[in-house]
Formats: sequence, C-alpha cells, structure tokens
Amino acid sequence: MSRVTLSRYLIEQTRSHNTPADLRFLIEVVARACKEISHAVSKGALGGVLGSMGTENVQGEVQKKLDVMSNEILLEANEWAGNLAGMASEEMDHPYQIPGRYPKGAYLLVFDPLDGSSNIDVNVSVGTIFSVLRCPSEYLNQNDTLREEAFLQPGTTQVAAGYAIYGPQTMLMLTLGNGVKGFTLDRELGSFVLTHDNISVPESTAEFAINMSNQRHWEAPVKRYVEELLAGKEGPLGKNYNMRWIASMVADVHRILTRGGVFMYPRDAREPEKPGKLRLMYEANPMSFIIEQAGGAATNGTQRILDIKPENLHQRVAVFLGSKQEVERITGYHAE
Repeated sequence: MSRVTLSRYLIEQTRSHNTPADLRFLIEVVARACKEISHAVSKGALGGVLGSMGTENVQGEVQKKLDVMSNEILLEANEWAGNLAGMASEEMDHPYQIPGRYPKGAYLLVFDPLDGSSNIDVNVSVGTIFSVLRCPSEYLNQNDTLREEAFLQPGTTQVAAGYAIYGPQTMLMLTLGNGVKGFTLDRELGSFVLTHDNISVPESTAEFAINMSNQRHWEAPVKRYVEELLAGKEGPLGKNYNMRWIASMVADVHRILTRGGVFMYPRDAREPEKPGKLRLMYEANPMSFIIEQAGGAATNGTQRILDIKPENLHQRVAVFLGSKQEVERITGYHAE
C-alpha cells in the first residue's frame, strides 16, 4: 500500500472537505520551512548554531541563534507565495509586512519559530508552532500597511494549526479543523508521511506536567489540585499519578497528544500583573485548537482559551490543557 504524504493528504482534503487550494499551498510551504529548521537543529554544534545572539526579543527573553535563524527561515519561505496578507512572530515586536514586490493573499500566519529554544544547547526536543487565520476583509487592501488589529481574533477563528517537533524523529502534527493527523519526516524521501491517523487524547490520565519548583508561587486552586495528584491512591482522586516535565511546550504537549496527560502553566505571584507566562497567539491558541480537535480540553483556569479575544499580539495567558476530565477538574477548582 502506498504511503500518504502530506501533499497527497492536503489534496485529498481539498476534494473531500473543500480545503482551499491556497491554504493547502500555505501549509506545504510552512512544512518545507520546518524541514529546513529541522536540518539546522540536527547539525547542532557542527553547524555553529548553538548559543545566544546576545539580544532580547519583545518578550525580554535572550534570543538563541536558532531562534533568529528559524524566524528568518519562516519569513523568507512564506513572504513570496501570495497566500498571506501578513505574518506575526513571537520574536518580532510588530507584524511582518509582505514586501510590495510580492502579491498578498487572504491568510495570516502566526508562529513561534522555535519553542523551547532554551533547551537547544542540551539537545532536548524543541519545535515550531504555527496558526493560520483568515485576514478580515477590511485589512486586505494591497497598498495599506497591515495593522496589528487584523491578527487579534479569538482562537475559534483559526482555520489551521500545527507544530513540528524536532526530536529523535521530526514530526508535523496538523489540524485543519476536522481532527488531528501526525506526519513523520522521511529524510530519504524528503517528505512528511502520514504515520498517526485520527489522534485522540484519552479523557482520563495518570500523568501531569508542571514546573514544581514554582509551587510556592501558585494560586490556591492549582496548589490544591497538585496536592491531590501527589496524594496518589490514598488521596481524594484515588489513583497514583506520575509527573513529567520537559520545559519545552512542544515536547510536553506532544507527549500528552500521543498518550494523554494534563499540561499546566499557571499564573503565579511573582508577576501578579500578568495573567500567565505563555503567549496566547503563538502558543496557547494553536495548541488548544490541536488538543480540542483531538478530544481534549484547554482553559486558562476560568475560560476556554479559544474563546479569549486577544488585546495585543504578545498577550500572555495561563494554560491548562490535555485530558478532558483533568482540565475540567482544575477549571472547576478555580470556579469554587
């Protein structure tokens, strides 16, 4: 039986679900950029790509060389194709304008070019997260500068989302709004091949992911929930739980997507003015879309993440996502 490549899958989606041809092409261009990033990551010290740039991004985070390289790869791969009205990146203060020499399209691309990059120097899995939105018609004028407001749409308006994880294998996890598929990069063939069909997150779990070193800073509902997890079989939840924490959202969510679990990155008392640590547009929205499409749930503790109306490109948010029963439990504790 012939293998289904990403290109074939997208063509079949056009036939069966009327996926627009320009969206199909956009996903293929993003996938090609991810292959290039994967190649750069795999070289490590041999490619001279490890270490920091000595600069900070808009988040105030030190930029790694691969952060900057990955960002440039995604911009250059996508600016010319005529599918996009603009792009926004976690590494950039403002939206990226499509150069005037290229045609503009109907979509917006939002991405974290290299999630978990603090782990790159110690050879831990990292990844690229992306989200596709339709550009509102009032911002489609070819001659106007695209404003930030065009991107400020709730996660429910996403038409596609995915991530590439660069680990022992390079994988692309993708949703077009009708389930989640997983593709593995065949380096000999040079193509992503469908290897994980109809991915489903189990409703219940015995695993959780959270940075326990921050426990003293958490709000009361999070402390209560984690204490119950740690109490194990003798506690109120009546079963033993294992903790897993990689400190790379792509890697932690990938594990949850493939075998269940709950991922938590709550707000804490060190920065009470901030509603959380993770970025709504670049991380929380695409990952929540993927998790929900696989049967899981995602909230900020009080509200479904995909219902949040962004106020700015770099808005932060608390995140609880994964197996539905556990996400509903921690969300319920916040409501009490």
